[in-house]
Amino acid sequence: MTMHVRTLPCVRAVMAIALLTAFAPRQIDAQATDAVARAVSSWILLDAPPGSEGRTATNKILSGWSVDAWGNYSKRAGSGKPRRVVACALDQSGYVVSQITDDGYLRLRRTGQGVPHQLWDQFHEGQRVRILTKTGVVKATTAVANGHFAPLHRADSLAATVDQLWVDVGASTRADVEHLGIAMLDAVLYDRPMWMFEGYATGPNAGARAGCAAVASAAKGTPRSGETIFVLSTQRIFGWVGLGAFLSQLGPVDAVTVFDEGRTTPYHLRAVTASGGRGGGQNALRGVMQGARADSVRASAPQVRWAGTLVESIHSSEALKLLDEAATAADVPLSGDPWLALPVDTARVLAARTDTYGALEKQFLTLADLPGAPGSEWRVRDNLMAALPKWARDIATVDSAGNLIVAAGPDKNPEAIIAHMDEVGFEVDRILPDGRVTLRGVGGAVVTAWEGRPAYLHFNKGADGRTPESLRGVYIPRDSARLRAPGPLSAWFGLDSASLVARGVRVGLPVLAYKRGERLGGTRVVARANDDRSGSTALLFAVQKLDPTKFTKKTYFVWSVREEGGLNGARAFGNDHGRELTRIYSIDTFVSSDTPLESPHFAYAPLGKGMVLRGLDNGALTPPGERERILAIARAQQIPIQVGTTMGSTDGSAITAFGPVNTSISWPGRYSHSPAEVLDLRDVHSLSRLIVALALAPSPGR
Repeated sequence: MTMHVRTLPCVRAVMAIALLTAFAPRQIDAQATDAVARAVSSWILLDAPPGSEGRTATNKILSGWSVDAWGNYSKRAGSGKPRRVVACALDQSGYVVSQITDDGYLRLRRTGQGVPHQLWDQFHEGQRVRILTKTGVVKATTAVANGHFAPLHRADSLAATVDQLWVDVGASTRADVEHLGIAMLDAVLYDRPMWMFEGYATGPNAGARAGCAAVASAAKGTPRSGETIFVLSTQRIFGWVGLGAFLSQLGPVDAVTVFDEGRTTPYHLRAVTASGGRGGGQNALRGVMQGARADSVRASAPQVRWAGTLVESIHSSEALKLLDEAATAADVPLSGDPWLALPVDTARVLAARTDTYGALEKQFLTLADLPGAPGSEWRVRDNLMAALPKWARDIATVDSAGNLIVAAGPDKNPEAIIAHMDEVGFEVDRILPDGRVTLRGVGGAVVTAWEGRPAYLHFNKGADGRTPESLRGVYIPRDSARLRAPGPLSAWFGLDSASLVARGVRVGLPVLAYKRGERLGGTRVVARANDDRSGSTALLFAVQKLDPTKFTKKTYFVWSVREEGGLNGARAFGNDHGRELTRIYSIDTFVSSDTPLESPHFAYAPLGKGMVLRGLDNGALTPPGERERILAIARAQQIPIQVGTTMGSTDGSAITAFGPVNTSISWPGRYSHSPAEVLDLRDVHSLSRLIVALALAPSPGR
């Protein structure tokens, strides 16, 4: 099908000049660049799923705009001839709820025509999402296979599709889901943070949202001549039907200018033909052309990095081009601060729980959000030290390895209870000339869940005690792929190699992800670094409840370093104290198959049913007599407890060779070593109770 655009002679001349002339970016300083990126980022954060753009955006668009039956926003300025339309599209790619399962999970269907990127579905595995219900936003996470169970998933070699996406809202039944207000066809969107770095604004649909920021900002002005109709349209991903419907009802106009989605190869003010963009194949703008009764239809698409991904990024200079184009197309002057930024609330406000778990949740979320890569746990250690009760803080020590140790009680029958402070992640392997940083993994992270998401490069304390501000960037996504595994990851922070080195970047520094722990339904919590900030929290809460005068034996309470990738902190503690110990209790995750992606025939320990005695894993076996002793203590205290076997190993495996009996005590966790780790506060609470009971229980000796 061939489409033609009628063009008047005078308009042809203007178009020829526009097509041959590049818009030069304004010369602005770094502070102004950041202001542009912040304005664009505010538009990236706007929730506007197809069909609900008007409902979700109503309170964020300034007065003077009207909304039609399709949800299109429009604003008229000026009068007479020429008559122009300057438009963009608000909607974004996402999903809707297609099924609510009996065990409380959601299944999804994509919205729109086509897919933004070949790995779009896989990029959503193990990520936070927002469910837009009639009563508000419900936070959730998508499932991903447990990192510890990688050998069980060797056959899963192809990239994930929507059929592999499961949404965990913290529910156990269909009734739990419905209690949260979730219903069929509710929109499900990636829960993106406000992310900027070195002048870039980052997030899904960044290029298209920058176009809308430009259109809305130009609408602040008054045309020098004629009338301009500004349109923030709907349903672009269904072929621009919202804008097409608006134009068909508008009547004749002289020119239509459309700001399209971002591309790796941009075009500016190009005459529209039958070819189109990612979302609609060869006829993405067909709806616009069919509806428009215009002398000319032009389109502009900004240049972006990583088009169609969750970290699509547009630079402030490119956003300024869009603003200049929008102002020129609308014939409005720009002055002062031209950008229209939307109100943004980036603060996490969680109402304090009024149940038993309020303080536990607060402390856990504080610890989980701190960066603590192996060898760089000092932020976590400082927080734990400050939270210790006075009696423990007064006797706490930090050994040469960096372990935090509290030793209390009479000097007989020594035991140790140990949790680790570090988390899986990556570290700088090489710095390439163009600024890309190649990475090596530390601790077995689920690499697919890091690809194409925001990244942080963290610095250690300097000799002066100061810590440089962490660098923001992204884990670089592949352009396309059929296979699940991305291979070694790399990251980019918007700087070349010389600038990185000047900022203090060097080989070995940790690179972690953006983190923000969240409350799910009921008593479930999702956070990066549950492993082992949950155990660290349980141990801390136990120490806070203990009276040191009640100890009948010497007990070492240890928060170890560098567990991930080698059990190195525990090994150092064992070298110093292992031969004197009678027992060691290792606190770590029980990686549970209580997920929709795992077989329930192995490692099954349901969340919410109590802590787990981890009787067997890859590194240790608890003797039967010791298991029975601990179970008897739990029963006597009416502590909910489960028994199971799973994969992985714990700190105790590095110490047991010195002679002590090693028992792993755990809580069941889902989606291990991913950004989506989920726990139940009831299990962590029961674990903390058992730690108290073990610390006070008489020791049977060796």
